[in-house]
Amino acid sequence: MTNQELKSSDVEEELSIEESQVDLHDPKLYINRETSWLEFNKRVLKEAQSKEHPLLERVKFISIFSSNLDEFFMIRVAGLESQYEAGVVDRSLDGLAPLEQLEEIKARTIDMIEERNRCFYNDIVKRLHQEGILFLEYQKLKKNVKDALSDYFDAEIFPVLTPLAFDPGHPFPYVSNLSLSLAVQLKDKDSEQPKFARVKVPSTLPRLVRLDKIMGAELENGALGVVWLEDIIACNLNKLFPDLEIEEVHPFRVIRDADIEIEEDEAGDLLETIEQGIRKRRYGTVVRLDVNPGMPEYIKRILMDNLRVSDRKVYEISRSLNLTSVIELLKVNRPDLKDEPFVPKDHLEERLSIFDEIKRRHILLYHPYDSFQPVVDFIQQAAEDPDVLAIKQTLYRVGDNSPIVKALIEAAERGKQVAVLVELKARFDEENNIVWARALEKVGVHVVYGLIGLKVHAKVALVVRREASGLRRYVHLGTGNYNPSTAKIYTDYSFLTCDSKLTADASEVFNYLTGYSNRKTYQELIVSPYNTRPRIIEMIERETEHQKAHQNGRIIIKCNSLVDTKTIKALYKASQEGVKIDLIIRGVCILKPGIDGLSERIRVISIVGRFLEHSRVFYFNNNGDDEVYLGSADVMQRNLDRRVEVVFPVKDLELKARVKSDLDLMLNDNQKAWELGSDGSFRKVSTDETTVINSQKILITGQHFQTN
Repeated sequence: MTNQELKSSDVEEELSIEESQVDLHDPKLYINRETSWLEFNKRVLKEAQSKEHPLLERVKFISIFSSNLDEFFMIRVAGLESQYEAGVVDRSLDGLAPLEQLEEIKARTIDMIEERNRCFYNDIVKRLHQEGILFLEYQKLKKNVKDALSDYFDAEIFPVLTPLAFDPGHPFPYVSNLSLSLAVQLKDKDSEQPKFARVKVPSTLPRLVRLDKIMGAELENGALGVVWLEDIIACNLNKLFPDLEIEEVHPFRVIRDADIEIEEDEAGDLLETIEQGIRKRRYGTVVRLDVNPGMPEYIKRILMDNLRVSDRKVYEISRSLNLTSVIELLKVNRPDLKDEPFVPKDHLEERLSIFDEIKRRHILLYHPYDSFQPVVDFIQQAAEDPDVLAIKQTLYRVGDNSPIVKALIEAAERGKQVAVLVELKARFDEENNIVWARALEKVGVHVVYGLIGLKVHAKVALVVRREASGLRRYVHLGTGNYNPSTAKIYTDYSFLTCDSKLTADASEVFNYLTGYSNRKTYQELIVSPYNTRPRIIEMIERETEHQKAHQNGRIIIKCNSLVDTKTIKALYKASQEGVKIDLIIRGVCILKPGIDGLSERIRVISIVGRFLEHSRVFYFNNNGDDEVYLGSADVMQRNLDRRVEVVFPVKDLELKARVKSDLDLMLNDNQKAWELGSDGSFRKVSTDETTVINSQKILITGQHFQTN
């Protein structure tokens, strides 16, 4: 028996327990949240390694993996570092102290970065070379190419650079979050004492400098050459430091704590407080210092001492210190190296009025397979329609150049009552949301910035329209943001209806958001922070009772993360009673499936593919009278306790069947699905079946628009 087999056997024996002995507080029953996230990002990396994807799409996954990891350190690792430095001794649900988690994170991260680099440099870069896309080293270029790059440096790069000295007369320069820099050691012929300077690689310039853009022509044989920006700077430093000898040049990169802490009870002006927080984000504590292995110890020590980082926070990474920028390669005009484009279905393109369509039937859309345009049209037509009296909407992440925000501005200019809740605390979208909030306020929109202590994550848009029969309300409810760009790459549901109960509930939600309404229960909607967890647990327990009485208990939950312990315990108990439970969890899942006597009836899969799985779905068989809910809430404490979320029922039989069919398709995916084991690791679902099922590919070509 191999060591791995022995380890797996030990785990299985340890986790095979008698139901009567189960202590649901036992740390062995839970997966560490942080390592679960790292497992998710490893699945993203596996997509970069997969030769099923076109070459430039593999480059995209390298960038996504790297960007994900940066954000993980800025938020999650920064939080653990704060706990450790504050002397917090509380252990995670799986029993690890903050320092133990930090050490585990570093070990896994180093392994994953090495795996990423092998994938990128040893495989992808070589294949790009075969396709005529060449990563070139400055020093190895021909003289005419070096001359062209030298001219480019003089004209476009040199004016942007600011060399910053470090000596008794110059304090150590501030190094901003995510900035890539060069540590430069210099020698003055008149002094034996070496000099030290920092040169920041400007983030305002393309990181990958394309020679065809510089020279106006491709290389020999039509090849396209790219050079790293920092390579060009390093090889032209003599122009920044004339009369000095450049002895050492080494790149380094800093990642800082980027979480904004807000004492909302003390914030007189939330808008101003968020703006201050954004500025402070640049100055957060350093949580990671990236250097190359070849950096001399004394230069590394200068950086560590002045950035105040310990050895634990230093990561030695070979070659480029930031591969998020390789996403720039997708601008290369090589459609043969990218996913085949597809046009989302727009089944309503012949409509005269979106409101007439909604009156005739409930509309369920599944993006990106179905076009997001009907949602945009819903707001745009409401803005233009003289019979529309009011529009109310929540905005979380809307993106740049938003057609929806422009429509809301137009509606206000036309004299309609427009009320918009702009969530200023949407992480990393704060600046963009501030810009839109001010633009909306400028034209007279009633802008609300959120609620004290809560983020508003719900996706709701309500339109009030005067018709012959009187006032009628229309509502859009969704699982994703009002962002046409992300709607092309995130899977999300949209539901458009004029159902009287749902629209009345939506009105009450807005009264709660903009006024003093204390309503906590609704006719149809499930709303956090009041009743989402209780209702979900209630339906899980109801399914348990059905299992006892009829042996037909069945639950399917699809969401991004499953970390709420109360819900997990309810699922464990349901499994013990025999309820069949399938969980489709894209990212973090701390529940352990497959434990005898506890969770052997629970299966957990994760689908990572061309699109980001983002929809949230809750399915309960309910003794044959099945119930389907869609919404904005993940099964996390923050979504259930500290956010305003809206989960809504799908009651129409055909639409319920459509959603259930989508779930069944994903559960049978044998190409892009990964299955979670009780040891916390994911394994690719077996592909021994003769039928190949790639759920996202099938959904691209299938029919996804259903009406009642």
